[in-house]
Amino acid sequence: MTALFIGSHLSTAGGWNALLKRSHDEGGTAFAFFPRSPYGKRSKALDPAQAGEFGARLKAQGYGPLVVHAPYVYNLAGKDEAKRQFAIEALAEDIELLTPIREAGQETYINIHPGSHVGQGAETGCRLISDGLNRVLERASGIPVLLETMAGKGTECGRNFEELATIVDGIDNKANIGITFDTCHVFDAGYDLVNNYDDVMGQLDEIIGLDTVKAIHVNDSQFGLDSHKDRHANIGEGQLGIPFFKRLVNDPIMARLPMILETKEQTPTTHREEIELLCSLANHS
Repeated sequence: MTALFIGSHLSTAGGWNALLKRSHDEGGTAFAFFPRSPYGKRSKALDPAQAGEFGARLKAQGYGPLVVHAPYVYNLAGKDEAKRQFAIEALAEDIELLTPIREAGQETYINIHPGSHVGQGAETGCRLISDGLNRVLERASGIPVLLETMAGKGTECGRNFEELATIVDGIDNKANIGITFDTCHVFDAGYDLVNNYDDVMGQLDEIIGLDTVKAIHVNDSQFGLDSHKDRHANIGEGQLGIPFFKRLVNDPIMARLPMILETKEQTPTTHREEIELLCSLANHS
């Protein structure tokens, strides 16, 4: 078994160097961050001119793929055309910011929540997301976009594997589209990862394709199976539990992917301890 690529979602305050120092401090070998503020304003901390150098440092230090997280404010499935247009333009800008990192040899992805149809219906929502991503990838295709599996809260699109497959089917540039598997969201959406792990992975492979999954958000679930709540719990403190995470980190396919913790930082060392815990569960043989 190869060593895990694992880390948490980190603050960009202080810029690229501070971001890397935070990763070192938690003992990570992968991480995520927002490329701009969660509300969509451009980052003042991340100087585009230094992105390539940052990528070269990650590559030299043996980091796993970088899994950048697009701001939650993007909604490619929104009713309001201006909001959809903002999401398209901002995501294209994010890809342009990150492209030098990938060009420096560091594998990089940008993860997005697919969007919410806000009452228009899932079919319309999925079509709008595909259309929006086609427009994004026409403008900027330097970084693959990962669609996150969602818990099915409210009018979220991507609440099951079929909806994600529908979105992917509508995208022209499929080479630049992948999936992020969020453990809490998948469980909350109704897939029983605790009792039927192999069945769930079989469905995922059949409907989307395991080769399309490029990253994992590693979160326990506060409310559990079929709750559609999207409330993360710290590792081993929720309804998924330690046996599930042991299964995950020893799955020969999933364990190769970058794993990003989105758990609550209860103390300054929470994420360091969770990284150590997950690594200790992996069978390094």
